[in-house]
Amino acid sequence: MLFHSIFFYFFSIIAIFSALMVITSRSTINSVFFLILDFISIGCLFIMVGAEFLGIIILIVYVGAVAVLFLFVVMMLNVAQQKQSWFIGKKSSHIPFGLVVSVIIFLELLVVLGGWKYKKNIMSSSNLFINENISNTHLIGTVMYTDYILYFQISGIILLLSMIGAIVLTYQKKDNIKKQSYINQISREKITSIELKKVEFEKGVKIDD
Repeated sequence: MLFHSIFFYFFSIIAIFSALMVITSRSTINSVFFLILDFISIGCLFIMVGAEFLGIIILIVYVGAVAVLFLFVVMMLNVAQQKQSWFIGKKSSHIPFGLVVSVIIFLELLVVLGGWKYKKNIMSSSNLFINENISNTHLIGTVMYTDYILYFQISGIILLLSMIGAIVLTYQKKDNIKKQSYINQISREKITSIELKKVEFEKGVKIDD
């Protein structure tokens, strides 16, 4: 029990420290690295409290996919060399909007925590029925794909639409660029792809002919 508490506070301190470094680091690449460290620490905390499925999902999805994607995007866009207007004193139109959104999120968290603390009929964890013969993964899958299957499918459709919208907004049509038409390639036949020409003796043939 003592080692469990020591490791819990150890990963908690690392998670809090890395979260603060994500928002205070001047280098964008360092912020992404601290974000990866934060995900790993939170995943370890989930595994320690018995939610091994959530911990492994955080390590695989967020660390192995999302954070690595952020790192590639930051390095490809060369964001690290851009000037940080917050630290050098220049005005930025994004800072007031970000502060407003942050305050709204903070107020929502206060409302949720306050409602959870002062609610009389809230179900206590000691009253929950837990079947030890069924794993956490099986229980989460049962709830997600039975009781909340509609919301799960709607969230998937929203993510698909957001991905399509991002592609449409960032797509730029450029002229005078040779493009590959895979439809013409797979639909061509022998008559249109091969042409036999009769070449006279000791005379060449031009490619444009």
